[in-house]
Amino acid sequence: MTDLTRIDGAELAGLLASGEVSSVEATQAHLDRIAAVDGEIHAFLHVNAGALDEARRIDERRAAGEQLHELAGAPVAIKDVLCTIGMPSTSGSRILEGWVPPYDATPVARLKAAGLVALGKTNMDEFAMGSSTEHSAYGPTRNPWDRERIPGGSGGGSAAAVAAFEAPFALGSDTGGSIRQPAAVTGSVGVKPTYGGVSRYGAIALASSLDQVGPVSRTVLDSALIHDVIGGHDPHDSTSLQREWPSFAAAAREGAAAGSLQGLKVGVIRELDSEGIAPDVHARFQEAVRLIEGAGGEVVEVSVPSIEYAVAAYYLILPAEASSNLARFDSVRFGLRVERPGQTVEDVMAASREAGFGAEVKRRIILGTYALSAGYYDAYYGSAQQVRTLIQRDFDAAFAQVDLLVSPAAPTTAFRFGEKVGDPLAMYANDITTIPANLAGIPGMALPMGLGDDGLPVGLQLLAPLFEDARLYRAGATIEALLAEQWGGILAHQAPQLTEVAR
Repeated sequence: MTDLTRIDGAELAGLLASGEVSSVEATQAHLDRIAAVDGEIHAFLHVNAGALDEARRIDERRAAGEQLHELAGAPVAIKDVLCTIGMPSTSGSRILEGWVPPYDATPVARLKAAGLVALGKTNMDEFAMGSSTEHSAYGPTRNPWDRERIPGGSGGGSAAAVAAFEAPFALGSDTGGSIRQPAAVTGSVGVKPTYGGVSRYGAIALASSLDQVGPVSRTVLDSALIHDVIGGHDPHDSTSLQREWPSFAAAAREGAAAGSLQGLKVGVIRELDSEGIAPDVHARFQEAVRLIEGAGGEVVEVSVPSIEYAVAAYYLILPAEASSNLARFDSVRFGLRVERPGQTVEDVMAASREAGFGAEVKRRIILGTYALSAGYYDAYYGSAQQVRTLIQRDFDAAFAQVDLLVSPAAPTTAFRFGEKVGDPLAMYANDITTIPANLAGIPGMALPMGLGDDGLPVGLQLLAPLFEDARLYRAGATIEALLAEQWGGILAHQAPQLTEVAR
């Protein structure tokens, strides 16, 4: 029988819909895979004890002749930043250890309504603050391609689960690259939707003006299928866009069938073409650009000059919003409480936050609180917001010239554990290529574009104008097919150490 963990989500969905495979069989196969390899990978913080019961109910509904969603019965992993009924939601932090929310985040609720089966919650940097998943309070996740390397962050658990064949689909969140950068270094496909295109209701907030929930998978089509389910307006989220969205899966299928990029004008971002980019990553990027040209795409160089200030602006805006959002974790209403006889409420709050937050979270709270303090607000937070406006205008100008922008999705392949954890500035610089899209609110995608000199995945980033997520999927699927042909299918589907892990 076909190994159900090794096939793409769309193919698995077809087998489920035809009745060739049951949801119980598909779910059990992935649970078995988790049991076999996750002791080495540590992609999951919690495995859903009710997954097989959920799968069984889907099988019963299908057997009764009920018309189900095309993904009904397929397994999915969920980043631990999203609230889930019946499963802990810790955001990778001790301060929320064991907390089980009374409601589902809207993206989770929409997956459930479509009949997908939750496999469990995936590991992440604490409160999504990090680029390596080394800042999780529950230990790091390891990259399935090389277990001595990081899987990216903050959503390393979701990307590793997909790359290790523990799940065909996963949900992540992207505040400055937390979907795209892990996808790049694990050979996966990750998408940050247009800001407001997917509800943030029930996503534990880091920086509310930057956070966006999106899909992680092994193919562009699979990400599009999940995006179709979770996207759309939600009255629970005041930033949710009230607009009609086309089918992203249809766009991806159209792009895969096209085989050509004729008529597409693609801009190479001058500021992200070589600055801080490792030589092997730059070489793969140049090869991908030539492939785009060979497929009929018109490639030109464009400038987004304010990108130079993106990392600095981001690391003022994000900590400021995080400082405000994380003030709710005060030990009074929910979460960890550390108290001793005779302490005041203020003492308990201070002791609980000291014990519950990790070093990186504390660092960013301090930075953010300082940036928002009297006398410094205009100089720091206010100035950063002005830079953000410049970045948005520069992207508008760039997209007036081209249909799509491209760059490396991460400046290097996966680095070794401990290599940057002691140098926050080096860690922050790792997000140089992904941060600008969050500041501008535009959609972005990372997909595999080959292997670096160390044999590890390299990611290509595609960026589209606001609301043009379908364009991203259409072009992404075409480019994915061209790259797969060039590389002979050795990307996310053949991580070299996975067989060894399974033994």
